[in-house]
Amino acid sequence: MSAADTRIELLRQMIRIRRFEERCVRLYSAEKIRGFLHLYIGEEAVAAGLLGQIGPGDAVVSTYREHGHALARGMPMAALMAEMYGRATGCSRGRGGSMHLFDAERRFYGGNAIVAGGLPIAVGLALADAQAGRDAVTVCLFGDGAAAEGEFHECLNLAALWRLPVLFACENNRYAMGTALAREHAATDLALRAASYGLVAWPVDGMDAVAVGEATRRAVESIRAGSGPCFLELRTYRFRAHSLYDADRYRDKAEIAEWKGRDPIPRLSGALKDAGELNEEDLKALEAAIESEIDDAVAAAESAPEEPVADLTRHVYAERP
Repeated sequence: MSAADTRIELLRQMIRIRRFEERCVRLYSAEKIRGFLHLYIGEEAVAAGLLGQIGPGDAVVSTYREHGHALARGMPMAALMAEMYGRATGCSRGRGGSMHLFDAERRFYGGNAIVAGGLPIAVGLALADAQAGRDAVTVCLFGDGAAAEGEFHECLNLAALWRLPVLFACENNRYAMGTALAREHAATDLALRAASYGLVAWPVDGMDAVAVGEATRRAVESIRAGSGPCFLELRTYRFRAHSLYDADRYRDKAEIAEWKGRDPIPRLSGALKDAGELNEEDLKALEAAIESEIDDAVAAAESAPEEPVADLTRHVYAERP
């Protein structure tokens, strides 16, 4: 794939993630999707840039803000939308909803409703791969709020001590849930904090999909070479509230507008147009194809069955073959 094609694919993935979530907001307002809904709008450059740089044998551990991660990892949109609807054809059979997407075939080990809850899972997966001699990297995505949890410190220390093949990818959107990073942490440079545990760590412009992809490529190459874990602090911003239940009264409107001026989608589409690698007709065709994919996913979800009540107690424990 040429460099131009790679950038166009990054743009496609980002638009795909955003349009999917925008449709989810409308479906939520229509009460077709229920429960919690944490939107990724504004942060798409991280999912597109990072997950495009790993292979099918690598593992991904995500958070509750995970729709973009799941789509960029290759989960079929129909399976994701059916899960949002709570239908049996969903990736978690409709039992997980927005916060608990899972796809073992793609080594996507799910969202986690517990802040920092995915870090110990990622370390365990990486340890298992290392002991089995598999050439695999585990990508662990988490937010800046996780840096206040004990698991953050324990897992970074253990991964560095044992030189485990983990890429710790912190999506620093500055607010965790509703508290600004500087009001919670005396030291706000999370990459520097990670480096104190002996990890190779550096900050990345999380609003630039190309920069995220390049940083991830360097990190993954280092990990595969046996250099131990890496840490990327992906400095990004969510344009919407923490969840649809959040009144979002803790951020200044001028700050939100300033970050929207760095929106990764027009930023990349503008660069592609300036370079003569994309024109307006190409962009319209890309948008139309994505809209059609979303329409198909919604139609499939709405026609999918709910899990029968008789199966309510299934999957509580593993079933023997």
